[in-house]
Order: sequence, then structure tokens, then C-alpha cells
Amino acid sequence: MGDELVGGYDLVIFDLDGVVYLIDKPIPGAAEAIERLRGDGVHVAYATNNASRRAGDVAALLTGMGVPAKADEVLNSAGAAAAVLARRLPAGAPVLVVGAEALRAEVRDAGLTPVSTAEDKPAAVVQGYGPDVGWRILAEAALAVRAGAMWVATNTDRTLPSPRGPLPGNGSLVAVLRTALDREPDLVVGKPEPALFTTAASLSGARRPLAVGDRLDTDIQGAVGAGMDCLLVLTGVSGPADLLAAPAERRPTYVTADLGGLFRAADDARLPLDESAAGGWRVTRDSDHATLDGDGDPVVALRLLCNVTWNGVPTSALTAGSAPAGALFERWNLTSAGT
Repeated sequence: MGDELVGGYDLVIFDLDGVVYLIDKPIPGAAEAIERLRGDGVHVAYATNNASRRAGDVAALLTGMGVPAKADEVLNSAGAAAAVLARRLPAGAPVLVVGAEALRAEVRDAGLTPVSTAEDKPAAVVQGYGPDVGWRILAEAALAVRAGAMWVATNTDRTLPSPRGPLPGNGSLVAVLRTALDREPDLVVGKPEPALFTTAASLSGARRPLAVGDRLDTDIQGAVGAGMDCLLVLTGVSGPADLLAAPAERRPTYVTADLGGLFRAADDARLPLDESAAGGWRVTRDSDHATLDGDGDPVVALRLLCNVTWNGVPTSALTAGSAPAGALFERWNLTSAGT
């Protein structure tokens, strides 16, 4: 594996939506990349905030996409939330479930009793993503929390990636209750909390894990919080403009266009690129402004620009000094930049 990026790690922890697949469609090249990792003897795990599928169902979905996976390689926020509740509540305690059947099943398997109304006097409300979540169950959850039930969210992802663009995620549904109750959940289990990452590393005995994700606010922030190196792939939610503006706690170790970058040189993906020119691009800084000119690989341009935006130049002060740079800025929605 030589100087390949992945060569420095003994475990790769993948997010799923936006990294391996979009809803139920595989991302081109993802299956081949993961198969290659397995062939090279690198351990693989999957950590997902999506609470609408159980670990076994996720493994079956992956296998059907050509990515052989086992249930014990999958860690999801539904199972983690149920485990937390089982530690905090007496056996058989009623828990009002807002989400998909997969979340109800996890609660049931944890030795608790899933319920659907505030009249059942639930000890807790657990809220996860479900495509059929509607007003009635949200109303019951609001009543239960007001009556004293603990409120646990599996995750707070505002959106879910899809082939048609970002769709409302569990964070958007949590925002409904947050508005109605004028308070925050008592506990958020999934990313950006570090537990899914640290659990994956612990289960595999990894000493040098690498986390791979598509979201700065969950995958990358969670990995940074867990003290892990991390790779942002540009196949999902967070794009170049988000990366340029990322605060320190959301800055990945590497960025690549897709999972194929795992097998390229680490120095070709490391952030930021502390140079003024590389790969046909040049960045010229003048105080709190910077200009990009030239032409080449967009990821190289992005790495060069991170060096200036992470060191004081606002994204609104980036200027395109060539037609290819202008086209890149337009594609990245840096519409305030000069052309």
C-alpha cells in the first residue's frame, strides 16, 4: 500500500449516506473501493446516524450493493440510543418512539416497552428519522416531554443526502419539538458525539483508525472530537464552500473527490495545502483578500484556498483570476467572489 493515504491506518470507519450510497443508490466506485480495502487486509466499519434501519438491514443493503458487510460491523444511532436508555431506565419501562419501525425494534430488544401515546406515561421519548413521522406522533412526544419524560434524539442531522438533493433529516424533525417545547433534547446520541467512532475502534482493536464522511457538522466534527484523523469526501452534503468556511472543530485531515482518494498519496489530500501554487493553480494573497488563477484539479484548488480561508481570509473575499477559477467558484456557489 506504500504511500497511499489509507496505508497509515488499520481501520476505516465509513459513514453511509453520502459516502457509500445515496438513500438506496450506491455511489459510483464506493463498492470497488471498500472491496479493495478488504483485499488489502484493512478492517472496515460503518457508523451511521440514520436510525431508520437496523444493523442487520444495513448490512443486507450493503451486501446487495456489492459491499459485503456483517451486522456487527454496523453501528447506528438507533441501537446506540436504545442502549443508552436501557442503562438509564428500569427493565420494561415505557418509551415513546418517534421514528421508524427499526427504532421501535431496537427499543424492544433493549428490554424496554415501545409506546405511541403520552397516555402510556412514557419514562422517555426517543426520536429518530422516519419517513412517515407526522404531526400526531410529534404532538404525543411534546405532551410526554412536558409531563417529565426524558427526551433523547438519535441525531440532529438537518438534512439527508439524496440523488435529488438534500432532504429534511431528523434534525429538522427535532427542530419541530424544539420549537414547540422551547428547549433542547436531554441527550443527542449520534454524531457529532464521538461514541460511534470510539466504539467502532474499540470493537476492532484499532490503534490508527480513519473516519470517512461527507458532513462537516456530524462526521468530521465527531471524528475530531474522538481524536481521529478524518477524510471528507465530496459526494454528499458538505461541499467546497462549507469546507472553506469550516471552524477548527470541523476541519478534516484530508479531502478527496470520492473514495478513490483513499488509494492516492496522503500528501495529495492533506489539508490545508501550505503552498502558493500547485497543480496548475496559484493563490495570491493580499492582506485579507486572495485571488485564485490558473486551471487544474478542483481538489488541489480547494486545498490551496483552505490555506488562506483557514488563516483569516473570508470566503467573500476570494476572487477568481481566471476563467477556470470563475467556473469553479460558480460551481461551488461562491457567488460573492469576483470573476
